Amino acid sequence: MKKNYLILAVLAFAVSCGGNGSTTSGETAALPVETVPSVEVTVARVRSVPQEMSYASTVEAYAVNNIMPQQGGRIRKINVEVGDYVSRGQVLAEMDRLQLDQLALQIQNDEIEYQRLKSLYEEGGVSQSDFETAELGYKLRKTNYKNLEENTILRSPVTGFVTARNFDAGDMFGMSAPLFTVQQVVPVKLHVGISETEYARVKKGDQVTLTVDALPGRSFTGKVGRLFPTIDPLTHTFKAEVVVPNADKALRPGMYARVTVNFGDRLSVVVPDQCLVKQEGTGTRFIYVLQADGSVSYVPVKTGRHMGSEYEIIEGLSDGQTVVVKGQAALKDGVKVNVL
Repeated sequence: MKKNYLILAVLAFAVSCGGNGSTTSGETAALPVETVPSVEVTVARVRSVPQEMSYASTVEAYAVNNIMPQQGGRIRKINVEVGDYVSRGQVLAEMDRLQLDQLALQIQNDEIEYQRLKSLYEEGGVSQSDFETAELGYKLRKTNYKNLEENTILRSPVTGFVTARNFDAGDMFGMSAPLFTVQQVVPVKLHVGISETEYARVKKGDQVTLTVDALPGRSFTGKVGRLFPTIDPLTHTFKAEVVVPNADKALRPGMYARVTVNFGDRLSVVVPDQCLVKQEGTGTRFIYVLQADGSVSYVPVKTGRHMGSEYEIIEGLSDGQTVVVKGQAALKDGVKVNVL
């Protein structure tokens, strides 16, 4: 009886083991299927790329003149105000004329005396030395009159805006500050700090473009008017003076500007900016290049200009190579891909 119970227990255990996931003959275990990443590609091409760089600068007056007499005196008349646009030679102010009028009368008398001595000299009635002494004195006083007139009747040496007036009519001018400041704004100039690596590529007469924050939507054209001969050892830049015609006087001194300098064209490989992938934790950028066997290679590249939706590639790619433009997230070096 005991023996029968043992046989039944063994049979029950065998049936139990046969029903718990054991593989029967003729059945095969399912294997995971490896998916092939799908990508979109494009062909890298060489083309001419303008070599342009933008620099921050500030608009400056082409000339700034501080106008004042050579000596103190009473200000008799003020003719202009701050903001007035004045012409070259226009009278801005007049100082006290007492000395000028006295010298004018003296010159009138000197001229009469000079003409009298000249007639006598021509007839032999006056020695040559006396005549030359009188002539020299007469010419010297005329020169002094011209100088005094320039310092009594103050004129603008340039055409431009009056940007400062520091005295009023009736004030006693004491040489402490200029009476006026006049700034020439047709044209204007800008000083641009350019990297020393571009020193050999910039020359006088090169055309530049610029924009200013104060006038959105407008751009202006100018030329390099002067190159400074030294390089700043701290910033490793040199200065280029850019002159802009500014015929409509839209640009004003003090405006913040962005100046774009064109250094010419260069033949470079160009690809869509979507091709580039930035390596995490570094500044390295790379592109996946499609190989003949259908796999992709990880290729580090050096970029140049970013032009809208495209990048200039300076190093790493050649003309005609096929590069991945979409689907990089699922890729790694050497993986096979499905090109859509």
